[in-house]
Amino acid sequence: MDFARQQRDPTRHLIGITFVVVLHALIIWAMVSGLARKAVEVIKKPITATIIEEIKAPPPPPPPPPKKIVDVPPPPSAQPQPYVPPPDIAPPVVQSAPTITAVTAEPPPKQEYKIEPPPPPAPQPKVEAPPPKPAIRRGITPVTREDPVYPRAAIRAGVDKGRVLARVNIDENGHVTEVIIVSADPPRHFDSAVREALAKWKFKAEGEKYVGEIEVVFTLKD
Repeated sequence: MDFARQQRDPTRHLIGITFVVVLHALIIWAMVSGLARKAVEVIKKPITATIIEEIKAPPPPPPPPPKKIVDVPPPPSAQPQPYVPPPDIAPPVVQSAPTITAVTAEPPPKQEYKIEPPPPPAPQPKVEAPPPKPAIRRGITPVTREDPVYPRAAIRAGVDKGRVLARVNIDENGHVTEVIIVSADPPRHFDSAVREALAKWKFKAEGEKYVGEIEVVFTLKD
């Protein structure tokens, strides 16, 4: 539909006129019924206004103090160096070869050292050592003894005397442990009698072993 035709349509104008008439009717009815009065009284009531103070912002901080500008003197300009002419180069000098002289080193003087002899040791007290005991003791005396018996075989053989040399081994307690015949005159007649008798002898205990030599003489009595 065209817009111009809509504007010229009588139906639209009729609806607008009807709305205006109804609105005026309502206003008149309100005025008659007293609704308008109440509206006027409400408008006439005092209006309480609350003033809201504006919140002030805190003052800005003070500006920082201005920086001091220190004048730095410019560095002194480099002064031009005076021109120095190069030194004159002398001609090279030919050096002669050095002469080597043999130097004989003198030997150091001999140092003599004198060594003093050590002091003599202090004299020690002399301890007399006991005289060494003989390997074979002679002339020993028994504590208990038993004389040998003259053998009957020697009597029947007509032997009226004899001599026997014997050695006895004695232990730490003084007991005879062995009898050895060294010599006999006449031989073999008195050996057994000497062994039986000397084996029963008892000597003083010395705490050590030793060897004794004993001579036994036989004589036939009438």
